[in-house]
Amino acid sequence: MSGPYVFRRVITADKLNSVLDSSPMRQFEVRPLGTVGYCDALELQQTLVEERRHGRVSDLLLLLEHPHVITRGAGARESSDHVLVDRSTLDAEAIDIVDTGRGGDVTYHGPGQLIGYPILDLKPDRCDVRRYVRDLEEVMIRTAAAFGVVAGRVNGLTGVWVGEAKLGAIGVRVSRWITSHGFAFNVSPDLSRFEMIVPCGIVDKGVTSLSALLDQELVLADVESAVVTSFSEVFERTVRTTALV
Repeated sequence: MSGPYVFRRVITADKLNSVLDSSPMRQFEVRPLGTVGYCDALELQQTLVEERRHGRVSDLLLLLEHPHVITRGAGARESSDHVLVDRSTLDAEAIDIVDTGRGGDVTYHGPGQLIGYPILDLKPDRCDVRRYVRDLEEVMIRTAAAFGVVAGRVNGLTGVWVGEAKLGAIGVRVSRWITSHGFAFNVSPDLSRFEMIVPCGIVDKGVTSLSALLDQELVLADVESAVVTSFSEVFERTVRTTALV
């Protein structure tokens, strides 16, 4: 634990965990949003980042899925060659291309992909973007493990992989230690949609999903609880869930 604290007596792990869990600063709120358009979700994140910065909301985890959309991060701005189909093809499929403020290259979002957008204040003890990205990877690794799938990392690459195929992607923005954007975990998307792009700008890797790996149909609700549990464990936060109607 960091900070100007000096313990004058021994505190057991159970006692310390009890103290931490009872503190409002150790909680985060889960908001399951259903299907949300990408630009609407972007606007919501921008609003919540400011709310979090001023202490008007607690740490949040937004869980949702997007309609079909291709997004380009900061790494894709200089070139369009990672989008492999022309504009007319995208228009025919009603697929937008959106430039975003996150890191990373080109990615696809669509039905069957579980999106997690954490709105967290990383201060005072998690002010390390590299650690934050690794923690998001760990959330997805543990989520996969909950279904018996062994996923891991690939040296030099971001995201979560099973063999040579990416199971989960990450693209984040951190502004004055408040986070936005986040991770995309492939539950049961149409994997052929990824053929429209070079996913994350990586030319020699594939894409997979939990459904493909397990050879069974899954819906997002099957996976959301595992994501929340894993997120709570990795970020050492107590969960509070809000159902929006």
